[in-house]
Amino acid sequence: MADAILDYVHSEVLPGLPGPERRAASTAIEVHTDDPYVVQVGPGVLDQVGSLAGDTSRVAILHPPTLRHVARRVAGQVTGETLLIELPDGEAAKTVAVLTDCWDRLAAAGFTRSDLVIGLGGGATTDLSGFVAASWLRGVRFLNLPTTVLAMVDAAVGGKTGINIGAGKNLVGAFHEPIGVLCDTDLLRTLDRRELRSGMAEVIKCGFIAHPEILDLVESDMTAALTPASELQTEVIRQGIAVKARVVAGDLRERTSTPDHVGREQLNYGHTLAHAIEQREHFRWRHGEAISVGMVFVAEVAGRLGLIDEALVWRHRTILEAAGLPTRYEPDAWPELRATMALDKKNRGTTLRLVLLQGLGVPVIAEGVDEDLLAEAYAATCR
Repeated sequence: MADAILDYVHSEVLPGLPGPERRAASTAIEVHTDDPYVVQVGPGVLDQVGSLAGDTSRVAILHPPTLRHVARRVAGQVTGETLLIELPDGEAAKTVAVLTDCWDRLAAAGFTRSDLVIGLGGGATTDLSGFVAASWLRGVRFLNLPTTVLAMVDAAVGGKTGINIGAGKNLVGAFHEPIGVLCDTDLLRTLDRRELRSGMAEVIKCGFIAHPEILDLVESDMTAALTPASELQTEVIRQGIAVKARVVAGDLRERTSTPDHVGREQLNYGHTLAHAIEQREHFRWRHGEAISVGMVFVAEVAGRLGLIDEALVWRHRTILEAAGLPTRYEPDAWPELRATMALDKKNRGTTLRLVLLQGLGVPVIAEGVDEDLLAEAYAATCR
């Protein structure tokens, strides 16, 4: 009965909702990498699945349980045989066990190199689905259908795929670019407030590292920014995606950063501490919640190094708190968090590398920051 009600809501009620955002045209954002693709953002773009998939013999649609009704809708748009693979919710999908189960399902269905994998869901789903596509037969085509703010702005664009292991988050993965990304803002209407707030952390991050206009827009009307499919929310999502598209076009595989010129690593702003918090919390915290604390931490570090002024340090805390995001963590957790941070992917050998700001929209890499200063910055974060 519950599934039948959800199917009715998504197939009959949501498509008929009134409002200017429903009538607005979608926006196309080009990602200029070695294998260029387009990100479509706006209401109703999910209807483009069939044209992107093309004439494909087999299509696997990986999705969480809550989106099985949308997965069936997507399956109805593609030609050929469809395989629906239901994944665990959230980060529980990003495990070796789930990955091997997906491989077994593809093998049993006879998937070949000419077939297609579709990732439908939040960031964890698109990360796992992309890695399934990257690793099956050394790489098959992949289409991303993100359904959360965070996945649209971050996980679905840029070709990063991967899973978690006991030692840390995203330590196993591959770069595998999608053939396209469809960000249907109508799907955001079903998200709960916590998920919407979590996604706003990645939007705000893009404002701090590259496009301050995003911060001005969000601060001008936080209620609208957190309202699903509103004009303002759609606009800041578009701007956040545009930031990521520009960054990954110049440095797809995180190879060009220097201390004074930061490439793709700038997208990890706040992530070093965030991943350690997620690990410590066994992923009970949402990704954006952890990033929020992580951004306050690196702002405190940058302030103590004299890279940014106190006003910019506090702007981090005020805008994130206005979005309803956490800005503090447990004061006594620093030794454990610092040990986990030693495994961060940006590190070189034993040297911790942090993405900081040297002014609004000016990211830099700081290497080997004094340990006492890091501890002081963390203590200030927790106050």
